[in-house]
Amino acid sequence: MSFNNKVVLVTGASSGIGAAIALKFAEEGANVAIVGRKVDKLKNVSEDIAKVGNKPLVIAADVTKEDDAKRIVNETVKQFGKLDVLINNAGVGRDTEITDANALEVFDYVMNTNLRSAVYLTHLASKHLIETKGNIINISSGAGHMVTESHFPYCTSKAGLNHFARAIALDLAPKGVRVNTISPGPVKTDIFENKGASKEMEKAIWDKFLEKSPLKRISDPSEIAYLALFLASEKAVGITGSTYVSDNGFLLGH
Repeated sequence: MSFNNKVVLVTGASSGIGAAIALKFAEEGANVAIVGRKVDKLKNVSEDIAKVGNKPLVIAADVTKEDDAKRIVNETVKQFGKLDVLINNAGVGRDTEITDANALEVFDYVMNTNLRSAVYLTHLASKHLIETKGNIINISSGAGHMVTESHFPYCTSKAGLNHFARAIALDLAPKGVRVNTISPGPVKTDIFENKGASKEMEKAIWDKFLEKSPLKRISDPSEIAYLALFLASEKAVGITGSTYVSDNGFLLGH
């Protein structure tokens, strides 16, 4: 699949799934804009991308801030002249229960990052995507299809992201823009490290996921990236408003 002369904007691209997606699009010839808050990690991703494709546009920004969101879209279009693919990948997870004193504080933080930022970026980018007959891919989670203890903000945000994608897929279809969602199961990234988990705790979490996986494996970020490539390509020209689950069968047991 060639993405020569295509422009791809990836949020949450400083590591994990976002970094893998940006790298794979660059390998296929795309001009990539990578967005994240951690400048040092963005620099590392940028260097990796430059080894396999065009040098990316690096944008250090917080997607929850409206001024930053405007800057993300404006700088991408200014640099490359257009936008073909928007990947809404930025996301966070925080544990809380509805009875906790800070439940609403955690809820607002997670919803603003995982859902509202994607809505606002999509709003800003939509006119550019209509011009190119481009497409949008939201990176959701298996958590959007299930619930787990102490994760009601995260599960709610991802379920909302899934439904948001379907709603705007209907709105944008007459304008030639496709919208789809990828819902990964457990993927080996730095997500738990970022949440402050110790090495021992991280290992215990991954071991538990492995035990509960019917295929007895944990996905690599590149697997999600390959699926994103397919959905953004002309091979998926008839697919919109769909959610693709890639979870090694994890949801089957839940």
